[in-house]
Amino acid sequence: MSERREPAREHVTGVFGKRVQRREDARLITGRGRFLDDLGGNALAAAFVRSPHAHARIRDIDVAAALDVDGLVAIYTWEDLPGVLAEPLPLLIPHPALTHGRTAYPLAREVVRHVGEPVVMVVARDRYVAEDACSLIEVDYEILKPVVGVEEAAQAAHLVHEDVPGNVAAHMVQEVPAPDGRSAREAIEAAPHTLAFRLDIERSACTPLEGKGVYARWDADDESLRVYSSTQTSTSVRMAIAAKLGLPLPKVEVIAPDVGGGFGVKIVHPWPEEILVPWAARLLDREIKWTEDRREHFISSAHERAQVQYVRVGFDDDGRVLGLDVNILHDNGAYTPYGIIVPIVTSTQLLGPYKIGAYRVEFSSIYTNTVQVTPYRGAGRPQGVFCMERTMDRIAAHLGRDRTDVRAANFIQPDEFPYDQGMTFQDGRPLIYDSGDYPESLRMLKELIGWDSFPAMRDQAAAEGRRIGIGVGCYVEGTGVGPYEGGHVQVTSDGRVHVSTGLTSQGQGHETVFAQIVATELGVPFEKVSVVTGDTRRFGYAVGTFASRAAVVSGNAIALACRKVREKALRIAADALEADPRDLEITDGVVHVVGAPSASIPLSTIAVLSNPLRYAFDDETRRATQFASAPSPDRPPVSEGEEPGLEGRDYYSPIRSTFASGMHAAIVETDPLTAEIKILRYAVVHDCGKLINPMIVEGQIHGGVAQGVGGALYEKMVYDQHGQLLNASFMDFLMPYATEVPRIETTHLETPSPLNPLGVKGAGEAGVIPVSAVIAAAIEDAEGIPIDRMPISPSDLHALRLAR
Repeated sequence: MSERREPAREHVTGVFGKRVQRREDARLITGRGRFLDDLGGNALAAAFVRSPHAHARIRDIDVAAALDVDGLVAIYTWEDLPGVLAEPLPLLIPHPALTHGRTAYPLAREVVRHVGEPVVMVVARDRYVAEDACSLIEVDYEILKPVVGVEEAAQAAHLVHEDVPGNVAAHMVQEVPAPDGRSAREAIEAAPHTLAFRLDIERSACTPLEGKGVYARWDADDESLRVYSSTQTSTSVRMAIAAKLGLPLPKVEVIAPDVGGGFGVKIVHPWPEEILVPWAARLLDREIKWTEDRREHFISSAHERAQVQYVRVGFDDDGRVLGLDVNILHDNGAYTPYGIIVPIVTSTQLLGPYKIGAYRVEFSSIYTNTVQVTPYRGAGRPQGVFCMERTMDRIAAHLGRDRTDVRAANFIQPDEFPYDQGMTFQDGRPLIYDSGDYPESLRMLKELIGWDSFPAMRDQAAAEGRRIGIGVGCYVEGTGVGPYEGGHVQVTSDGRVHVSTGLTSQGQGHETVFAQIVATELGVPFEKVSVVTGDTRRFGYAVGTFASRAAVVSGNAIALACRKVREKALRIAADALEADPRDLEITDGVVHVVGAPSASIPLSTIAVLSNPLRYAFDDETRRATQFASAPSPDRPPVSEGEEPGLEGRDYYSPIRSTFASGMHAAIVETDPLTAEIKILRYAVVHDCGKLINPMIVEGQIHGGVAQGVGGALYEKMVYDQHGQLLNASFMDFLMPYATEVPRIETTHLETPSPLNPLGVKGAGEAGVIPVSAVIAAAIEDAEGIPIDRMPISPSDLHALRLAR
């Protein structure tokens, strides 16, 4: 079966590809944003009694002491939940390998499996009263043995879920044989050189500035529910609420206001609070709001990253990988609401830009009595890139070769696209790279960072008593996953263009880039385009904002909707101007005959003409829109069977993911006495296909690199043996300040994707993906000590020095 290919459209005019200033910024940086906690000032407040134990059986809940609290409205436990609301939360992405998927109840039933699991919900006059009532509720627990750490869990001495053997939620193997048919293990055994080693990535978390939050109000008159949620998936939250509360979908509205960061933690739908708060609002017929405090976020939201990786690799004298065998232990925490997307992404994206002779990857996703794991910006890719890039560096060290030469020896070449890696990606479709030029990316990166001149720089630093090192990391990122997104575009009689799409925004610049697409496609001024996202009143069906997919999937849906509007506008204008539609173009919101600008009609007028009733009966409008050879009222310009209005709606469903790519390099300095690690330079070459707005892409990269620096040097969730999170505050959970984030030098390579009309690929996660691998390589280069665990602190580096 031949593969459908849609050529990328050339944009000669318009603002596509231009460095347009973000239109969101003025509103947000002047304090005019409207976030969840800015809403519902008169609403009742919800608060939760959460488990103080990592693993315990609930023997009794005594609420008597809380009942006399002035301002208390209601107290709910699991036993108060009706019907399907009392059932476990949905498992969002099932998979055949996920043989023991488990999700939590909205309120704990019988057993709690991590510190922070919600047990009781309290509704009161305000949050202060609600918290007071929570403190008076006594829960009698029988403490059970907690399972902490993926290796301890794998030994299965104790079980997180009594009905899950060995604590294994999922086990999966994918294998791609060598061209000669040999398995990875056979290829490794026959290789001239082999290495085996272990790598570790610690647990971390998204920690957006704004935690989760929900505000709900019930309209008893028409039995409808409006919910505001700080979410990345408003339409999915809507469907979950309707299903759990037994409401018709049209009776539920979900709106994502301004969202103060997501990074993955706000993908899960629904969180317990997202159905409990609306349920209580309906039951009590009162407005209710809950906003998460910082400790709640640390102990009850979601984490990611933690993996142990066992690697065996075989390679030849040039460093070409002949066989690679990786075994991964993945810590999925207490529950698996998002399935096994993270380890699947790790195991497939691990291959990066390389042709591996034969590849075998096996992972076990394992339960522990810790906060559940769902995707965090990068979503399994940082772990995979850490594995592959550390492997490339080990090969180079073993052979005494330049690290970039070893990578170049393994690159997929530009004339080999589309390149089939022979695996199944997270979307269930083949892992086929659509476009790229990896040798050129590496050439650009080496030039940008000064790779070839670095030895002289190192020598000069050494003469000054300083230690510096350089590191490099390459990655390929699957972006633009389906199944679909949609877009609606409407031109109104004032000449303005109103755009809506269902996915949400958390700072990505959607209002700007989608307006750029529309302005270019329709030939209208950028300033006349307004964009709404995340409001189910405006667009009811969508998937969500995650996995670097917005520009690819919603962007193309909006472009297709624009083309419907453009086609209709030209058809109406052609009738009015007695011209051939092929002879018309749109410039600055005016349709005119090519070469004869005086024969023209504005889109605002066409918007009026597209409504035949208004044209036929609004005498004032008819006078205001007269032009030569105007159609008569009994011959309206809208074709028979065509909907009135100058608007269009379309959906875009990708045939498979697009694959962006990039390469990072860093120069670091390690203090000989204190082991402090300082990043001196950081360089990025990035390829996300056609650039809609280079400045916004650079902003995404800069933010991602900052987050990656945190993951490489600072961020770590530290649990003790009792399952207590020891650093559940910003006083103890370290993040980089502006002083720790270097100036980031970026340059772009554009290899357009042939898979979508705009030729774009995703960019949202690019900055974070290779940072740990790059910084580990640079520290190793400076110190001469193998770095096989991240993040690394000065204390860790000092310990490695002592152990050398």
